[in-house]
Amino acid sequence: MSQRYLTDTDDWLSNAPEGLSRRQFLASVGVTGAGLAGFAIAANPVAAQVITTPTDGLTVTETKVASKGFQVPVYEARPAGAGKFPVVIIIPEIWGMHEYIKDVCRRLAKLGYLAVAPELYARQGDVSKMSVPDILANVVAKIPDAQVTADLDAAAAWAATHGGGGKLGITGFCWGGRIVWMYAAHNPSLAAGVAWYGNVATGRYPGDKGAIQVVDRIKAPILGLYGAADSGIPNDTVDKMRASLKASGNTRSEIVLYPDTPHAFHADYRDSYRKGPAEDGWKRLTAWFGQYLA
Repeated sequence: MSQRYLTDTDDWLSNAPEGLSRRQFLASVGVTGAGLAGFAIAANPVAAQVITTPTDGLTVTETKVASKGFQVPVYEARPAGAGKFPVVIIIPEIWGMHEYIKDVCRRLAKLGYLAVAPELYARQGDVSKMSVPDILANVVAKIPDAQVTADLDAAAAWAATHGGGGKLGITGFCWGGRIVWMYAAHNPSLAAGVAWYGNVATGRYPGDKGAIQVVDRIKAPILGLYGAADSGIPNDTVDKMRASLKASGNTRSEIVLYPDTPHAFHADYRDSYRKGPAEDGWKRLTAWFGQYLA
């Protein structure tokens, strides 16, 4: 993979003049547009090592998938040429399906998977133009798990008839990491999943449960990747999830807790990125899907 770098050491929320967009502000302090284009404007700050995966050898498409009367936008990448490929669904962070998530799709396609990322927030609006409090209050908190799992079912069904073949896997980050656990509890046909720093204790939509509460329904092997210095996900909840999986008989699942590592450590476009844990986590994901989806 080729790499590009962003160097925004300023906090735009503190320094940008009133009414100036984040994109305009970053341009004014010298951030190169090539690296910034397509990333979530709301993510604060953008200051990290950005990995860019080329599309050579891949077929990449953007389309829409019907789900419960709504057309869900999806981004999809697969190896070029004919074939039936194992499917991996990618679930975005709260920032939605921006360039980082698309690049993860391409990374997985380079490994031989049909990778598809649905824009699960599309009914609520364009989260790239919203503030974090607005996203949390008016998007994330208004999406029930039942809607999410239905959209994921639709994406999986679409992929199965558009080049997919064999087993189904799933991975997701932050909010999407939680959904990995919840979808595993929902879909008994799921072959494997990798959850990156997803809350296991609670849901955001009123009445939705946490993964710990539905652990007995999780039969697929799930790899959980967490940071021990994640201020939003207490270590004791991660430990409880690990113990609950074992108690439920799901001995194939595994949880890794990286010392001194924050939330969003895989997000290479943010200053939370940690090269060591991110690369180790990706190697573990590669081996995990290689074992359970091949």
